[in-house]
Amino acid sequence: MRSFFALPLFKDIRFWIILFFLIRMYGITNPPLEVAHNWRQTTGTMVTRNFYEGSSNIFYPKIDFAGEKTGITGMEFPLLNYLDYLVSEVFGYQHWYGRLINLIVSSFGIWFFFRLLKRYFTKETAFNASIILLASIWFAYSRKIMPDTFATSLVIMGFYYAACFFEDKKRMWLNLLLFAFFTLLGVLAKLPAGFILILYAFFIFNRQIAIHLKIVFFITGGIILAPIAWWYFSWVPYLVEKYEFWHFFMGKPISIGAKELVDNLGDGLKHFYDSALKFIGFGLFLVGIYFAFKKGNKLLFWILGLGFSAFLVIALKAGFTFTHHSYYIIPFVPIMALVAGYGVAGFQKNLVQIVILAAIMLEGTLNQLHDFRLKEHELAFVKLETDLDQFSKRSDLIAVNTIDNPTPIYFAHRKGWVASNDELLSASFRKEIRQKGCKYIVVLKRYLGGDLYLELPVVLNTKDWVVYKL
Repeated sequence: MRSFFALPLFKDIRFWIILFFLIRMYGITNPPLEVAHNWRQTTGTMVTRNFYEGSSNIFYPKIDFAGEKTGITGMEFPLLNYLDYLVSEVFGYQHWYGRLINLIVSSFGIWFFFRLLKRYFTKETAFNASIILLASIWFAYSRKIMPDTFATSLVIMGFYYAACFFEDKKRMWLNLLLFAFFTLLGVLAKLPAGFILILYAFFIFNRQIAIHLKIVFFITGGIILAPIAWWYFSWVPYLVEKYEFWHFFMGKPISIGAKELVDNLGDGLKHFYDSALKFIGFGLFLVGIYFAFKKGNKLLFWILGLGFSAFLVIALKAGFTFTHHSYYIIPFVPIMALVAGYGVAGFQKNLVQIVILAAIMLEGTLNQLHDFRLKEHELAFVKLETDLDQFSKRSDLIAVNTIDNPTPIYFAHRKGWVASNDELLSASFRKEIRQKGCKYIVVLKRYLGGDLYLELPVVLNTKDWVVYKL
């Protein structure tokens, strides 16, 4: 066993990146109906499809569940959605292009993570950390149509080129340009990924780096931050105010977020010891802290301390939302993987390291295989559009009884409202949406458990839904 895993192929991180890439290609074309966060994916696919079928102006992203409104609203900079749209322009619209784009970029993110760590730690630590990151929450979310691993990967690429800028004088300006390019796109695509920028303090306060390089880097950083600040703190509020639909979560006062974190502390901590690396990986994270203390590795402690302090601000701004959604932990996971990788490297025997890494990979991947499965009671959504096309035009507005889940709206390929059963039972609510142009109410029989009877004409009744004419 020891000699088998000692083969050069297994020591090459590129082999593992490709292997994990191929594994996650399984079901890549599946509809976005996974067990976890399919609503988050369909919100993004709406934006892509609207770029493809309507206006392709990236500054005006549009969703489908804003009722009679345009659907234009403030949100994360739709970079992933727009790349999906550009591919669709060539090959025709398919939602799964977004999955593939995220998977490709996130795989390159692992490669750059490995190359970056090799500059400051041993190759062994870099390899271990990269394997752990592959098997972390990254495993599932890197194949979703969501920008979390996508954006974090771009920021890691930017960090790599920043390091090259300070250390490689031959290609200094190219490295600076690549740093600016990847960092700008990464933070624009997902603002919390920007917390990693705190680690640039190592370059700024490094006395061995020439002051003129620091000044150039600092000015470049300011140029990068300007469009990011404009998008999130000027343009997003403008879109919300002008088009009158609030969708994107921009956080809350830290005092409120702190109280919510304390009230839901158990769920918040679970993201660190379970969601991020799973239990064995988290155990090695603690071992890594122990070895860093024992060996006096100040660099690792500074990375962990600065990184956690900056990430804590994000958690405090998110409050309950952080504790409720596991994907909020993703930007911090590379730091946890680094510490855990250092912990694995602390064991001197190669066989011990192999066994530990194998255990981390098995636990991490096997506990995320459920995300390759689709929700059985939602599979019928894929035929909702065809059923509605029998009597309705795509321009018809509809209402669906999913409370706040927009997934059926996406599969219906129509615009309209998501509402609760209580709202749809209310005659005043039905009158209000009818006056705003709603023509049909779709009641999903199996989604919320049980049918919902309305005193309205029935135009379609199947085992999955009943459609009323309003």
